[in-house]
Amino acid sequence: MTGGCSCGAIRYEIASFPLLLYTCNCTNCQRISGSAFALNMPVATKGFRIVKGEPKGWHHKSPSGADVTSWFCGECGARIYGERKSRPESINLRAGTLDDTTWLVPVAHMFLRSAQPWVLPAANAECHEIGPDDYRPLAEKWRAMWPEFFRQD
Repeated sequence: MTGGCSCGAIRYEIASFPLLLYTCNCTNCQRISGSAFALNMPVATKGFRIVKGEPKGWHHKSPSGADVTSWFCGECGARIYGERKSRPESINLRAGTLDDTTWLVPVAHMFLRSAQPWVLPAANAECHEIGPDDYRPLAEKWRAMWPEFFRQD
């Protein structure tokens, strides 16, 4: 998969299928995205590569206190992905930056307690008032949605 920022200064490739796709409706994601929610797509760090440009980093604390770096285009300001020191094995891509977004269907919606009242969850998606303590069941549900991309051992 490929994607990039709005102006094309930053381009990336993903070598493996995303690990998950979910919306986050927390007020922090609403503010950072400038929208009703963020469409988050964790991908394996080893399969993610910037192929054009050099994103700029914004270092901050998440509402939970985690050290986060949000990477964005210095030209157009589009946020591309985020990473946490506590999760070096994955980055959290903003799914709307993919070149092809037609197939995106979130497996879950997080922080619905702060969602805009008109937000309607995707059919068959799990709904959480806050975030789950364990994302593994969601990842299993995501893999079941895309068996052609995940080995079924």
